Amino acid sequence: MRLLSFGIRRKSKRQKISYSFLFMTANGDQLGKITSLIEAGDIRPVMDRVFPFDRTNEALAYLETGRARGKVVIAVK
Repeated sequence: MRLLSFGIRRKSKRQKISYSFLFMTANGDQLGKITSLIEAGDIRPVMDRVFPFDRTNEALAYLETGRARGKVVIAVK
């Protein structure tokens, strides 16, 4: 993993920001902690695009291009 993240670690160091990977399992306690961190502004998820639910196929096709620079979100409501 360290070799794969070399580029992003170098870029974040140049911009004087911290970057870390987070691997989660389906865990309500972890999700609650992440939610608190986001609401407090301590972490900021990077969103690339938001697609409405009826364009889910388009969202998946976009993901497959490999061009997404953040999270691709499908809005349910």
